[in-house]
Parts: sequence; C-alpha cells; structure tokens
Amino acid sequence: MARIKTIGVLTSGGDAPGMNAAIRAVTRAGICNGFKIMGVFRGYDGLINDEIKPFTTENVSGIIMSGGTILKTARSKEFQTPEGRQKAYDNMQKHGIDALVVIGGNGSLTGAMEFAREYDVCCIGLPGTIDNDLYGTDSTIGYDTTMNTIMDCVDRIRDTAQSHERIFFVEVMGRDAGFLAQNSAIASGAEAAIIPEDSTGVDQLARFMERGIRKSKKSCIVIVSESPKCGALYYADRVRKEFPNFDVRVSILGHLQRGGRPTAHDRILASRTGVGAIEAIIQGQRNIMVGVRNNEVVYVPLSEAIRSDKPFDKKLIKVLDELSI
Repeated sequence: MARIKTIGVLTSGGDAPGMNAAIRAVTRAGICNGFKIMGVFRGYDGLINDEIKPFTTENVSGIIMSGGTILKTARSKEFQTPEGRQKAYDNMQKHGIDALVVIGGNGSLTGAMEFAREYDVCCIGLPGTIDNDLYGTDSTIGYDTTMNTIMDCVDRIRDTAQSHERIFFVEVMGRDAGFLAQNSAIASGAEAAIIPEDSTGVDQLARFMERGIRKSKKSCIVIVSESPKCGALYYADRVRKEFPNFDVRVSILGHLQRGGRPTAHDRILASRTGVGAIEAIIQGQRNIMVGVRNNEVVYVPLSEAIRSDKPFDKKLIKVLDELSI
C-alpha cells in the first residue's frame, strides 16, 4: 500500500458547533506529522466540483471558538450517484489526495463508507452532529453545545410559562434520537420529555397529563423530539382538544440550536478526535470513525458507527419522572 502523503478534509451534512475546532485539529496535526492538507469546500459537492485548495496553519488560525464551518457544508444528492462519486474520485486523484477526513453525521459517514468501498480510498470519519446518534462514541461534536443552547432557551421560556400559567411544548432537533430532548429536559427542569425511545405503546401525552399536571402547578414545560407526524404542534393540538381548560403554547427552536460558540467540551472532543484521525492514518487504519468512549480515543468501523441503534439509557426517563413530580 502506497504511503499517504496528502489528506483532504471536509464537513458534510448539517453543521454542528465544534466543526471548526475539528478542521483546525486535522489541519495542524496533519502538518505537524508531515502531511499536506487540502481543504474541500461545501462537502462532497466540493469534491465533485473541484472546490479544493491547500490548507496551512494560517487557514485555521482563530477559528476554534467559532460555530458553523469555514469549509461550508452541503447535503450532496449528486454524491449519492455513481457518476457523482466518480467525479469526486477523479478530483481527489487530480490533487493527489490519498486520504479523506469527513466531519459529519450518519448520512455523511454512510457516504464515506460507500466511497471507500467503491474506490478503495482511506476514509476517516469524525462524529460531527448535534443529534448524538452515532454509535461507538459517548458524545458527538456539537451535541454538548446544542444541549446548552436548548437549556438556555427553556430557562427563558419558563419565565413566560410561569407568568401566564401556560403549558409550553418546546420542540428540539434530534431526528430519530431522543438524547437532546431527554437530557435537556433534565438539565432545564422540564416536567416531561416526549422521545422516540419511549414509544412503548403507552400514550406519552396521556401519561404526562395524568401525572404531571397538579392542581398547584398550572405551568409546565414539555420537551418534544422533532417528528413529521408527532411533533410539538401535534401534542399542543391534542391538549387543546382533550384538555381545553389549559392555556397551551408551542416553541419550535429550529436552527437556533445549530449555532453559537462551541462549549469547552465540544472544542476538546473535536481537537482530540481530529488529532486521532491523523494518528489513525499514520497507523494504517482505514474506514473508521474516531470517537471518545470512557474518556479514551477509540476507532470504530464506519459500518458500526452508522448503526441506528445507539443505546439510549432508559434510566434517564426514570430520573426525569422522579424529579418532575
């Protein structure tokens, strides 16, 4: 196997606070270890459209504290086609890129895995997603910052909920994973969280209304994981119909959750996994995601990382239930 000399780095999918810290770590650790680093702009679309340029330490100066990604990001439909991947591979060859570090979530790492299989290129994934739904790492880059943003928003919403004695349904991101909703509910003192992992056939809203609304407590906060069918608007409408004596409001936090300065936790996680990506390449590792488990850097096969069954600690549901009485 030929020695890797040039590493491309890109960010893909939804942006996450801490991505810049990861770009910085990959760039500086790569240069420190004798590699040439190429920045790829706009995710896989940038590989296809040849938006690639050399990166130096100066390119990543002063970015560790910034949200978003200086490399920009996109969700590439063209990369999902054989023709798109061929163009991407041709541009990698043109620039002499031997290995690719992909910072992104489930879809981005799935794309990296397919690309690596198809063209036998070295792909290393970094877990950059606010959803915390990648298997094999305790936390993903951006998750901690997003959880703190949600907590901050809910603290403010509670002021008006208490003043007007209202029930607020606050919808947060997370797609098919309830990590953000459940943990931000605990952190913000919310009365309930409605999450996909708790869909045991029990009507979560009915259970909450029976247990959570006391005569002495006319205001409360319910955190809801986003869902096309059963989001915050769905539950608010149900309460209005089934419990018309309550004053109900909805707050959908949306893209507010993605922005902001990354927390220390996310900066450190991004830095450690970025350095870990370079170490993995030096060791000859291929097609793995770099994560942190039990405070140790670990290498997880991409096929495992994108599993949809990252374990959810059901004890967290009990914690919230007991603390919200």
